[in-house]
Amino acid sequence: MIHVTWILANNSSAPYFNWFAEIAAKKKEMEFSVVCLYKDPPEMIEDLKKFGIKCYWIKYDYNKRKTGIFKSTIALYFLFKKIKPTVIHSHLFDDSLAALIAGKIAGIKHRVITKGDAGFHYLYTPQWVIFDKFNNYMATRIVTISSENKTFILEKERADPSKVVVIHHGLPLLQITSQFENYKNEFRELWQLENKIVIGTLSRFIEWKGYKKIVNAVEILIQTHPKLLFLFTGAGPQKYEIEKSVKEKGLEKHIVFTNWINPKKIPSLFGVMDIYLHAAENEPFGLVIAEAMLNGVPVVSTSTGAAADAIKHKKNGYLCSPASALELAGGVKYILQHNLNNCIGAAGKETAEQLFSIERMYSNHIALYKQQL
Repeated sequence: MIHVTWILANNSSAPYFNWFAEIAAKKKEMEFSVVCLYKDPPEMIEDLKKFGIKCYWIKYDYNKRKTGIFKSTIALYFLFKKIKPTVIHSHLFDDSLAALIAGKIAGIKHRVITKGDAGFHYLYTPQWVIFDKFNNYMATRIVTISSENKTFILEKERADPSKVVVIHHGLPLLQITSQFENYKNEFRELWQLENKIVIGTLSRFIEWKGYKKIVNAVEILIQTHPKLLFLFTGAGPQKYEIEKSVKEKGLEKHIVFTNWINPKKIPSLFGVMDIYLHAAENEPFGLVIAEAMLNGVPVVSTSTGAAADAIKHKKNGYLCSPASALELAGGVKYILQHNLNNCIGAAGKETAEQLFSIERMYSNHIALYKQQL
């Protein structure tokens, strides 16, 4: 039987690993194991055990990145020699650099990398881009998670086009869309949403997520739509700056900072939104875009990641290119004027169900592994 080993760094648990493992346990087409590079014993050991997936832990501290990657490479080499996987599959930069080197030395012929964090080094630490290119060279197949992600890998990292394939992230549709009235009522009361048009954004507070442009779009929109209320959900280093800007512009009545939301309540959070607004400059994928669409919320987004692949402009969503406050405001106005009977949201939901199911993601990965052999 084909044995596939997944490797992941800097995460104690990854929900889509669990979703994937659940299907793998039922299908029993291949043997799967997982290696976690993390500073403490990872939660995924217990998460995956119930699906019969072996999970190995290699201690890794991101704050000691250079020595950590070196030590992890050695540990992975000995582990690979012991468990003898047919295919190794890494997912982020740190685990990929260690695993691809270890796999090559250990004689593993089939080495897959998913470029889930592509672009970070290019934008913020360009001295590491040479190692992104090295990972592409060492991999025998490269999984990109959106068309934009693929274009970036080909143009900026000069990857071999024959290695590259697009496989979208997948989500368990029932779980992602399970809304509960008690949670929605809780949100309505907490943030006083009655008789308001609710626009939501759920992402980290960092520069390239575009919160500054959303704040500027709010200024434009409330001139003609005074009942709009924006929910900013997330955390991050830019949050204080955005909060300060909102106060300076006198927008406190129109923008609510919701702070962290329990993941099990996220579908219900989408349930109180009339529009989901996404202003990121670039996204390798953007899971939250897929989540909003799956919950039937009309999406106004920059043409990036999952949005660029799924949205047909003005039919099942609204695409903004380039990202500007004026275009974002125009997208919201268009949805408010044309989303009669929630037709745009319903069309987006139908598209997302076809593209972003965990079953489709699983099948595409299985096909990829078989092609490798």
